[in-house]
Parts: sequence; C-alpha cells; structure tokens
Amino acid sequence: MQQRNSTHSTTVVGVIRDGKAVIGADGQVTIGQTVMKHNARKVRKMFNGTVLAGFAGSAADALTLSDKFEEKLEQYHGNFERAAVELARDWRTDKYLRRLEALLAVLTTEKALIISGTGDVIEPDDGIIAIGSGGSYALAAARALMRFTDLPARSIVEESLRIAADICIYTNRNLLIEEL
Repeated sequence: MQQRNSTHSTTVVGVIRDGKAVIGADGQVTIGQTVMKHNARKVRKMFNGTVLAGFAGSAADALTLSDKFEEKLEQYHGNFERAAVELARDWRTDKYLRRLEALLAVLTTEKALIISGTGDVIEPDDGIIAIGSGGSYALAAARALMRFTDLPARSIVEESLRIAADICIYTNRNLLIEEL
C-alpha cells in the first residue's frame, strides 16, 4: 500500500491587543521532505474587512472552510460567534465537510476563536490564537511577548512567527500579516 504524503503547511498566529487585531502566517508549504511553495497566502480579511482568518492544513480543504465561514458570516449578518458555531456544527455533521483536514483561526478586534473539524470552537483566555505545524512555538512566543513587553499586536505577531520559523522546519520567514 502506498503511503500518502503528509502535507505540513503553516504557522498562523493571531493577537488582540489595545483594540487591534492582527493575524499572520508564514508562506511555506511542504509535502513530505520537500518545500513546494515559499509564498502561500494563508491569511485574509473577511466580511467587509471586519474579520481576520487564517488557516492551516490541506490548502484546498482550508480554502473551502474559509469560504464556508464567510458564508456563515453573511448568513448570520456578521454574528461572529454564531457563524463559528454553525460552521463547526456543519463541519462535524456534513458527510463531505467532515473529511476536510484543516483548522481555522479567526478573530475580530474583540474576540479570537479556533474552529476545528471535531466541532470545537475554542476561545482562548488571552486573545492569542495559533495553529499549524509551528503553532505551539508561535503561541509560546506570543504569550511571552504579551506578558513581558509593551509591543503592539503587529510586532508581537511578526516576532512570534520569526521565532517559530527558527524552530519549526515547516515554517519560513516569508510572512503575510493582516490587521484590523
């Protein structure tokens, strides 16, 4: 039996601080032992620029889920939490969607959420979210920077991604950052 290549495709980190929301991701996509792309776009603004989203996992799956989340935002007139819960419910129960392998990190200037295919909608206590291959490294860096510095949200996201890139072989320093 042929083994399916494992895709490792990102580090995404988002931070809310001082009324600003910032999300960023690296650009690397790796399949097996090979870097396939250096400048993938894994974060974007949604719902008339009021929501930020980042994804990790299979690119096609993540883009599908990102589009579904935006549809839910439209359907529920921008109700961020309701859109997240409804997407998670659909993701868990829909025969097609539940096969998708990805995570979504979404945030506004007031709230940050991680949405998973198991039906989880996770709101961290500290307004910091991170997903992907280097997510735990970026999360640790962001938490330390939030706790021990006065850096603005954008600088925290940038530096957290750089630290993750120094540790995680599936993360590069080609960063894309979006801000609200």
